[in-house]
Amino acid sequence: MKTTGSIFTKITLGLLAAATIVACNNNKPAATTAAPTTATTDKGTTVYINSDTLLNQYNYAKDMQTRLTEKGKAAQAEVASKEQALRREIADYQKDAATLPADKRQATEQRLAREQQAFQQFQQNEGAAFQSEQGAETNKLYQKTADFAKAYAKEKGYKLVLTYSKTAPGVLYVDPSLDVTAEVVKALNDAYAKDKK
Repeated sequence: MKTTGSIFTKITLGLLAAATIVACNNNKPAATTAAPTTATTDKGTTVYINSDTLLNQYNYAKDMQTRLTEKGKAAQAEVASKEQALRREIADYQKDAATLPADKRQATEQRLAREQQAFQQFQQNEGAAFQSEQGAETNKLYQKTADFAKAYAKEKGYKLVLTYSKTAPGVLYVDPSLDVTAEVVKALNDAYAKDKK
């Protein structure tokens, strides 16, 4: 089973997959409820969001990380517990194997082989279930962020919203004056706080 340490990398890559969110028409857009209501800035038509900062400061992303970490630890603990029980059973058998009759030894070995196969299947299923849930959570985070970026771009008059990340750079340089991360994180956290009520 993959550890939850790679969650942020996957989320960052998911956000980078949306590196270009083109937001719409040339008319001055109306304000939306999802985006802040400040006036259009003079940054031009392209801005970026630092996805490393977003993931570290967006409360929804932090809560998601906490949920996934707890579920990952619980799944790992259950797998470890079953593995330990199986190892004990195998060790007990190995101690007594020489004294057992051949038919009982063969039956025990077959039973232990079935249990080992069942454990391996269980381990694979737990890993797949966790990865599936992690993927679904990452997709939710991506969709929330992408929807917000679209509304934000419409309100501000931006034509292109990029993501930037030091951990998975798709852009080699971005002028810091184009960074709207702090404003976006604040607006996202405000919206998330309202959703939680």
